[in-house]
Amino acid sequence: MATYVNNLRLKEIATGDESGTWGTSTNTNLELIGEALGIGTEAITTNADTHTTTVADGSADAGRAMHLKYTGTLDSACTITIGPNTMKRVQIIENATSGSQNIIISQGSGANITIPAGDTKVVYLDGAGSGAAVVDVFASLNVVDLKVQDDLTVTDDLTVNGDIDLEGSIDVNGTANLDVVDIDGAVDMASTLAVTGIVTLTDDLIIGDGKTIGSASDVDAMTIAANGQITLTQTLIGTALDISGDIDVDGTTNLDVVDIDGAVDMATTLAVAGNVDFNGDLDVDGTANLDNTDIDGTLNTSGVVTSQTSANISQVALTDGTVSWDAAAAANAFLLLEENSTISAPSNAVEGAIISIEVAQHASSGPYTLAWNAIFEFVGDVTPTQTATDAKTDIYAFRYNGSKWQNIGISQNLTQS
Repeated sequence: MATYVNNLRLKEIATGDESGTWGTSTNTNLELIGEALGIGTEAITTNADTHTTTVADGSADAGRAMHLKYTGTLDSACTITIGPNTMKRVQIIENATSGSQNIIISQGSGANITIPAGDTKVVYLDGAGSGAAVVDVFASLNVVDLKVQDDLTVTDDLTVNGDIDLEGSIDVNGTANLDVVDIDGAVDMASTLAVTGIVTLTDDLIIGDGKTIGSASDVDAMTIAANGQITLTQTLIGTALDISGDIDVDGTTNLDVVDIDGAVDMATTLAVAGNVDFNGDLDVDGTANLDNTDIDGTLNTSGVVTSQTSANISQVALTDGTVSWDAAAAANAFLLLEENSTISAPSNAVEGAIISIEVAQHASSGPYTLAWNAIFEFVGDVTPTQTATDAKTDIYAFRYNGSKWQNIGISQNLTQS
């Protein structure tokens, strides 16, 4: 009885079988051997997620070919199982499908190989039965000389233990991390060279038509040609710049961030076109001449503040009803009564602070009453009665002693206009 247990699924004729047809079966086997050395194409059902290639016993089959090309259109990766799972052989498998999807070559529950669209891999099937695995033959390829006549694409790390001799150009779209670069020839920069580390020059730096930076005399004598042959638009320093001598800037210095640990000695005027943000202290030993100063936070002075003109404290309007009063933000407050109101305890109270408030009756809809929180202390503990006449104003002033806002002045029954 004939069997097909070999790796090419050829007919093996038992002794004494096929009398008179032995030659026909032998010729078929020879044709199948030729098929195994050729190219076969097998189509995958459109958008299939799985596919099975089973090499036929003793008859023509594309799956027997040494170079097996899979075609078809896919919308997701497709797992292809090649059988029988006892067949051992080497195959070249090409993913010629459309749809930009991977094919995954499997034989059993063992390892499998993924082939991206448009790529070809050489694999071997280990034929281990239900646990059969597919292995990438060239997973670790060792060759003496390798010549690539077109593009070379490396999807993982490239390690070169020897020299690289490039006759053409290198185009790096991403980041090139080079520990040591020895350049014997010229470097032509079409764009900006940005250095985030230190640039160390063991010899002179020559710029343009022979202008050399290497010593004090070279720098002093260097000029930049008016025709623009040598143009220095900016110097990028990605790390610390340590200068033991002076910096003399005749033009404009545009500094995004400057961290100065020591003293800054200005021999002339410092002009700042934008904002100056101080996170620490500002110590002025001489005279500070400020045309307009906007202070959002606290101004703390240990000495005397002398003003050549009056000090104006901006008036801040409060809302009637249950009146919220911020002693820091509204030291000079105004309140128009359009309903009976109560002034709550001021927030941000600081011992020694002085605040004042003008309380005005509505011009026609009043009069309205005004009550005070117990934190306000009046002379004799007698709370004054708000003037009960439309369009009249009372003014109150207080000083905070750390626990009470003590009344230090009242002016009542004043005309608003």
